[in-house]
Amino acid sequence: MIRLWVLIPVVLPLIGCGGIGLRLKSEPIVIEARRASEDTVRPRARPSLAAQSAVLDTGGANTPESLDITTDQARAEALAPPQGAETSLGVTVASLGSPAEPGFWLKTPLVERAAQGRVVYPETGQSVLVDLIPLEGPDTAGSRLSLSAMRLIGAPLTGLPELQVYLVK
Repeated sequence: MIRLWVLIPVVLPLIGCGGIGLRLKSEPIVIEARRASEDTVRPRARPSLAAQSAVLDTGGANTPESLDITTDQARAEALAPPQGAETSLGVTVASLGSPAEPGFWLKTPLVERAAQGRVVYPETGQSVLVDLIPLEGPDTAGSRLSLSAMRLIGAPLTGLPELQVYLVK
C-alpha cells in the first residue's frame, strides 16, 4: 500500500500528458509559397558604393557657395564697420547653423533678446555684423553661426571656431 502512494505523484502527471499528442516521429512541415501582389511592400536593395557616389555628385549643387544665397550688397553691409558703440558679450564656440536659414545671424545664449551684434574670428582677424538671436542654455553653451557669416570670417564650416561676440548699440 505504501508503494502505491509513492507511485501516484509520479504517474498522475504523466496521465495528464496523454492529451498533448506527443509524437515520436515528426512530420515534414510544408510551407506554401505565395505570390506577392503589386501592393506588397518589399525592402529595396542598397545601392552599391559607386552608385551612391554618382548620386552624391550633383555637379556642385550642394557646395557652400551654392547654398549661400546672400547678395553681394548684403555681404558688403555685413563687412562694414559697426555704426555705434560696442559692448563685449564674451567668447563662444560656434558650430554651423542651418544652411536653410539665409542671412547673417548668430544664435547664442549670450543674449536674452534679439539685437544687432558683431562677431570676430581671431584666427583670421575678420569680423561680420550679425543679428544676435537668443538661444536657450547657459552662457557657456555653444552657439550657431549662419553659413554666410562663417564664410565671410573664414571660419571652417566643419569646425568649432571660438568667436568674440559684441553687442552693437
